[in-house]
Amino acid sequence: MRLRVGSSLMGLVTCSSIRAAIVALVLLSSAVASGQAGRPEGLYYKSWGVVVGIDDYLVAPKLSGAIADAKAMAEALRQLGFDEVVELYDKDASFRRFNHILNEYLPRRVGRQDRLVLFFSGHAGTTLDMHAKELGYLVPWDAQVTNASKAVTLDQLKEFSRRVMSKHTLFLLNAGVSGWEVTPPQQLSLEGRLSPEEDTEKRAVQILTAAGKGESLARKDGRGVFVQVLLSGLKGAADTDKNGWVMASELGAFVKQHVTEAAGGTQHPQFARLDGDGDTILIEGKKAFFKIRPEPKTDAERTAAAKEEYEEAFSLLQQQKSVQDALDHLNRAIKYSPAYGDAYVLKSFLFLERLPNIEEALAAAQLATKYAPTNPDSHYTLGLVLQRKGRFDEAEKALQQALAVNPNYSDVYLSLGDLYAEDMKDKNKAVEAYRRYLETGGTENKAKDYIDQAEASKPASKK
Repeated sequence: MRLRVGSSLMGLVTCSSIRAAIVALVLLSSAVASGQAGRPEGLYYKSWGVVVGIDDYLVAPKLSGAIADAKAMAEALRQLGFDEVVELYDKDASFRRFNHILNEYLPRRVGRQDRLVLFFSGHAGTTLDMHAKELGYLVPWDAQVTNASKAVTLDQLKEFSRRVMSKHTLFLLNAGVSGWEVTPPQQLSLEGRLSPEEDTEKRAVQILTAAGKGESLARKDGRGVFVQVLLSGLKGAADTDKNGWVMASELGAFVKQHVTEAAGGTQHPQFARLDGDGDTILIEGKKAFFKIRPEPKTDAERTAAAKEEYEEAFSLLQQQKSVQDALDHLNRAIKYSPAYGDAYVLKSFLFLERLPNIEEALAAAQLATKYAPTNPDSHYTLGLVLQRKGRFDEAEKALQQALAVNPNYSDVYLSLGDLYAEDMKDKNKAVEAYRRYLETGGTENKAKDYIDQAEASKPASKK
């Protein structure tokens, strides 16, 4: 038994019926190439991390927990698939060594298609530049907090970002620091962008600090609140729109909100874009979900989001693209609106024909009849599933219910004829179903041939 598309599509009573019929045709076409899930090709050639943590300062006041925070961040970057993670702790993070990394090591090795994240946990300070503007700086292991002469200023970091060739550079500073020149950014939202490749070609230099100038850093359970929230975000919690991607802009918004709340309003992380109009990609999801929308809040917004996901799934199938991606979109549609019946119809088709799982197909079809009872395809699909399971009486009832909704649904008559002829061995009902199929515009010769053979086999007195 296979799904069929008759010649009377325009006679169907619902738009979703037409769509389901077209999908049936797509499902019967040549094998669909499956899209690659996971890491999309071409985003970054190589990912670099530099992690600095200083507790045992030579002359500055000693800290506690900075190295532990830095090591946790190093491990997080490795979990994200970073290829090279350079770690500098205590005396390895001297002024000379720090500058060697920034001025020689990274500029010589980082390429144009690379991503770079630099994390610093230690003392920071603020001074005034020659124009009496604030200038923030980081304090290396052998420098003083109150003396910027052996410090690494934020202007130096920005200058470094101009010399290093990475497309996307992100500074994560576990310190209360401010004072940098910011290139006026464009809107950070990715709404409407079509692919990760388009966005990754746009340069981005971004910075996220733990607090504002002079604010103390809250700690909980022996670890900085900023780092705890940051690590949570990098594990996926910052994916607030649940599309599988985490961008630096998302991470910044997530950290600002949750750190401020956790610290009782005494600590305010700062996020800014220093240059470019791109956005660093921290977690790479599926290409199909890269386009970002605001998370729907109202019932109307959730229904609209579900419809958009359904439309995307249908479009993927029409274009003979990844069936799994189409299923993912249908699941997202159902997540947004659990009563979106048409999504269950299409999901049942997929499990029946392209991702064979008869139990999943049955479950989806039953939900389709519950949430979309006026869509004849809900009952039609349920009938096909029940027929596949050998539950012929129930299949007959479901197909008859599809005809009760749309008495002119030609393909249902064809499937009903097949059920009577092949499974229930009821020649009279099969002939009647095939006749109705032809009367409603069906063109398959099988129906006419069956009727002709049935007529020919009748005794002469009954002809």
